[in-house]
Amino acid sequence: MKDTVITHLKKEIEGFAGEIKAEKVGHVLEVGDGIAKIYGLADVASQEMLEFETESGAVSGIAFNLEEDSVGAIILGDYTHIKEGGIVRHTGRVLSVQVGEEMIGRVVNPLGRPQDGRGPIFKSNSKEVFYPVERAAPSVIAREPVGTPLHTGIKTIDGMIPVGRGQRELIIGDRQIGKTSIAIDTIINQGRDTRHPTPICIYVAIGQKESKVAKIVATLKEHGAMDYTIVVSAPASSPSPLWYLAPYSATAIGEYFMHQGRDALVIYDDLSKHAWAYRELSLLLRRPPGREAYPGDIFYLHSRLLERAARLNKENGGGSLTALPIIETQLGDVSAYIPTNVISITDGQIYLEPELFYQGVRPAVNAGLSVSRVGSAAQTKAMKKVAGRLRLELAQFRELAAFAQFASELDEGTRKRIERGRVLTELLKQPELKPLPFEEQVVLMYAGTGGFLDDVPPAEVADIGTALLDYMDKMHREDVLEKIKTSGDLTKETEEALKTAIGEFKKLK
Repeated sequence: MKDTVITHLKKEIEGFAGEIKAEKVGHVLEVGDGIAKIYGLADVASQEMLEFETESGAVSGIAFNLEEDSVGAIILGDYTHIKEGGIVRHTGRVLSVQVGEEMIGRVVNPLGRPQDGRGPIFKSNSKEVFYPVERAAPSVIAREPVGTPLHTGIKTIDGMIPVGRGQRELIIGDRQIGKTSIAIDTIINQGRDTRHPTPICIYVAIGQKESKVAKIVATLKEHGAMDYTIVVSAPASSPSPLWYLAPYSATAIGEYFMHQGRDALVIYDDLSKHAWAYRELSLLLRRPPGREAYPGDIFYLHSRLLERAARLNKENGGGSLTALPIIETQLGDVSAYIPTNVISITDGQIYLEPELFYQGVRPAVNAGLSVSRVGSAAQTKAMKKVAGRLRLELAQFRELAAFAQFASELDEGTRKRIERGRVLTELLKQPELKPLPFEEQVVLMYAGTGGFLDDVPPAEVADIGTALLDYMDKMHREDVLEKIKTSGDLTKETEEALKTAIGEFKKLK
């Protein structure tokens, strides 16, 4: 019996083919506040994914600081399970997010994991496509000039501060004066602009309350906009590394659609909180602070993000990625560090002014301080014809507004300009969640700048404008509105028909 056992053991030993597996591991020196200091990963690369061993499973992290004798890492998850002395492995790959059509209509976190309680996003048999969260921006050679409009449905913006597909237009202003409303109206309007393909919209909520994100998702569903929208949420309750990653992940998702030759729109709400998160991470990692305690590379943080928005040429698929970053100012101070940085990176800004907001001008866009560096290249011909006069009329009104209280002592020409300015200001007011098709905007602006509403008291302008659009829709849909919509131009023939139609409407009133 004993000999049989020994023989069996010998056979087992002879048949054993042991493999020596060597792996480089590090050990956690200290951990806290979403940051870990690691010893022993000498050949780890910057921005490389790490895996921290814990009793409840692996936790992901990113190598952030490469120092002489240690590595500073940010932890993408619950850092409370990571203990001092724990094992850390490097994965050999940079952080990537899985992308695909299945993401449309879903709410995800910056790592691409579902947050809406509707189960897995991707089917087990679907092809896995991963895009790196950080990617170099398209080269100058791969781009082409911005020339296709991205209609927001907001009269003031489409008329005077047009946004084109592939542009980066900043929305800037104090808190609670309508920045997010402009972004949501823009998303809703994309499904109604039938002249151009509907872009895939990606709304990034950075540090927002979860109740606010839920309300935005419900609003988008109510208007049918979630059919072409992805929401990336890094709520206030999530750790700051996820706030930092959210805009980069959303841009990677947008790039997937851009590389397919489609249009995508990314709204970053907001990059002020993104900068705060990066400052927090940098200070915890002992990076030297600079102005306002931000690290020295804070400009590069946003420039490498926003430069990824582009209009690609036909050789590169012809897709586009439009960026609408949002920045929150403190007491209207646009000369602060982060606002000036982002203003210098973007192709223009939409400035919302608290004074206008409190006067009841909604949206509270200051057309004097707002600018689009793409300009009329991103407008249809019809809009270009009526909007040029609109901007001039409002500029003249702003110059003369200080004299408005002395209206009785002014000459006739000045008084008329002031009255026209008041009418146009009322005409450009617009309620939330009511974006207008561009052909209807053209009709209203033509009526305003053409002097057809000069005899209407300012308090009645909004109601008259609504009534005019109802009349045009019922009586002149085919001969005016449809012609403007299909051609994108206001020809002499269409202009005459429009003038006649407004004359008929005024007689009825």
